[in-house]
Amino acid sequence: MTPMEIALEEARAAAARGEVPVGAVVTDAEGRLLARAGNEVEARQDPSAHAEMLALRAAAAARGGKRLDGCTLWVTLEPCAMCAQAASLFRVARVAFGAYDPKSGGVEHGARVFSRPQCHHAPEVLGGLREAEAAALLGAFFAARR
Repeated sequence: MTPMEIALEEARAAAARGEVPVGAVVTDAEGRLLARAGNEVEARQDPSAHAEMLALRAAAAARGGKRLDGCTLWVTLEPCAMCAQAASLFRVARVAFGAYDPKSGGVEHGARVFSRPQCHHAPEVLGGLREAEAAALLGAFFAARR
C-alpha cells in the first residue's frame, strides 16, 4: 500500500468517526512508515488535532527527536496554515497532498506559508496526488451534513 493509500484509509476512518475526512502519513527517507493519523478534532475537542499534527508528533516521537529531516508528510488535503507551519518546524523534506483547499489551504492557497520570507524551512511540495478521490471523500462528507 502506498503512503497516499494509507492516508486515504485514515481519512475514510476519520469520516466513519464523524471527523472531517483528512488522513496523514509520515514516511522516512527510505519510504518506511513512521506514523499515520486521521483527524481527531471532535474526539479530542481540540482544534489543533488535525491529522497532520498528530502524524508529525507521532513520527517525531518514533524517531526520538524534534526533527523529521528527510521525511515526507503525505496528506489527503492541502495543509492549513497551522499544519504547513508545523511541517516547516519539523523540517520535513517534502509535503505531498491530495485535494487542493482554496478556502483553508496554507500551502498553495491562503497564507502560502512556505513562500513567506519568515519561513525558515520550505519543503518540496507535491500537490494533486489522488486529488479526485480525496476531494470526493470530503465532498460526500459535507454533502451528508447539509
